[in-house]
Amino acid sequence: MQIFSGSSNPGLVQRIAAYLGTHTGVMEISTFPDGETFVRIKDNIRGRDVFVVQSICHPPNERLMELLIIIDAMRRASADRITAVLPFYGYARQDRKDQPRVPITAKLVANLLVAAGASRILTVDLHAQQIQGFFDIPVDHLTTLPIFMSHLREAALPDPVVVAPDVGGVKTAYAYSQQLECGLGIVAKQRKGPEDVEALTLVGDVAGKTAIMIDDLSTTGGTLTSAADLLIANGARDVIAMISHAVITAEGIERIKQSPIKQLVVSDTVLLEDTNGLPVKVLGVAELLGEAMLRIHENRSVTSLFKI
Repeated sequence: MQIFSGSSNPGLVQRIAAYLGTHTGVMEISTFPDGETFVRIKDNIRGRDVFVVQSICHPPNERLMELLIIIDAMRRASADRITAVLPFYGYARQDRKDQPRVPITAKLVANLLVAAGASRILTVDLHAQQIQGFFDIPVDHLTTLPIFMSHLREAALPDPVVVAPDVGGVKTAYAYSQQLECGLGIVAKQRKGPEDVEALTLVGDVAGKTAIMIDDLSTTGGTLTSAADLLIANGARDVIAMISHAVITAEGIERIKQSPIKQLVVSDTVLLEDTNGLPVKVLGVAELLGEAMLRIHENRSVTSLFKI
């Protein structure tokens, strides 16, 4: 078993290696003067079970191309099995044709990973569950639910109510509300554009309660902030936001800072560099991913990783 790190989140890979009691493989990643990516694996991986960890995050096109080149280099170096570990699966929001003449880019990315030579995919909190079906190779889809639930139980927030900031997150929010044995709220929204969201209606009672918004990812913060405004307008005491993948832009951070959101809780699937004074709590997924990688290597079940 050998673990290699792409450029997206080397700190996370170091923590995974530390959990497994090993070290990351030696690999050279450089850029030619014309911008092309060059990869050379310096360790012997012939016949090895290799894992390459790379989130398809900012800048997503470069991260994806780098990952494809690494996988191709591993295949040509005669690795026995190549598992692409994607803590964050970029392009996941483009999972269907919701208007004429648009691509299904999430499926295209899946095709590219398989064509490059990936034998297996390990990922966390896909934007849409059906993306697993885009692959013709095994996919292990983990969730941050156990990690976030552990944090919530330690925090012991007063009078909690779990809120889905949009209709697409109802199933996830319901799972959290069942674990916390509390109420469930739903915010119905209308998206005016890529960066402009208008929250319309709140279903559920949040008056005097601590509203916990659960979402898989946030970029501009539009959905979160408009939902937070609506929750406060309906009498919520405090608003906490929990996001699996914090692919948040600088504008999004400023927007959240100006909103009623008291705290932002995120995982480290994506490297959140400059929070600019935003109250952020980062929860680690290294143990979750490391344990899953070990079980994949030993051909054991990963089902127990979903237990709370």
